[in-house]
Amino acid sequence: MTYKLLALDLDGTLLRRDQVVDPRDVAAIAELQRAGVTVTIATGRLQSGSLGAAQQCGIEGLIACVEGSHLVELSSNRTHAHHPMSEAMRAELRKTISGHGLASFVFDAAGIAHAEPGAPWSSYIATWSPNVRVVEDEVAWQQEPLMTVAVGEQAAVEAAHAVLAGVPGLFTVAFPVWTHPNTYAVLARDASRSKGIALAELCAAAGCETSEAVAIGDWVNDIPMFNVAGRSFAMGGAPEAVRAAASDLLEARAGEGGGIAEAIKRAWG
Repeated sequence: MTYKLLALDLDGTLLRRDQVVDPRDVAAIAELQRAGVTVTIATGRLQSGSLGAAQQCGIEGLIACVEGSHLVELSSNRTHAHHPMSEAMRAELRKTISGHGLASFVFDAAGIAHAEPGAPWSSYIATWSPNVRVVEDEVAWQQEPLMTVAVGEQAAVEAAHAVLAGVPGLFTVAFPVWTHPNTYAVLARDASRSKGIALAELCAAAGCETSEAVAIGDWVNDIPMFNVAGRSFAMGGAPEAVRAAASDLLEARAGEGGGIAEAIKRAWG
């Protein structure tokens, strides 16, 4: 099989823990691009949070952000697809987050908005985008949210997550905030979007089939992408479910760099 497209997750995959792309991966990507292969990004980050990695690798075409909720061409800044959450979802999110005393961060295509109570966690949230602004809560929710993250104590987050998990059409996941002990977060977005759907759209735009695509990732949100790609690579150290979904397992470990170069060598020779 001659593969025509390479889709890359960012955090832990293309980006090392220091938020830099390993020189080995930069060189391998450049060689692949010279051979005419489309190299793109499929990430949970916003566009603004993806630009640094894209620029390091000379990626200028269509990429998928927020699990495919926003597809944008970097060279022209032209939006290809935009899927904000519905008004009903937003209303339920705002009510539940407020009712459980959590700090909300509202993600739209331009950046992330939060009210003053979210200040202690803004540096952590900025990993999704450097464009973080403090506004009144009412103003934050007036945008067209692609995703929301709410932060607080574990019990409150888990209680809110239990409520939100029952909202039709909403995807939610709760997880610990690694930078803040005893702090948890719940993420919510439109369940109709995923990296798998995004990969199909990226392939269509590039003029190839998903069977002609290679995907690389390290986390559970990469599984839908693995399920449709012709070949998929899980970073070393990825959770068992991720490794099981991938066709190949890399020796390079998540966050350490070199995994992209390893996968390119194995898929393209």
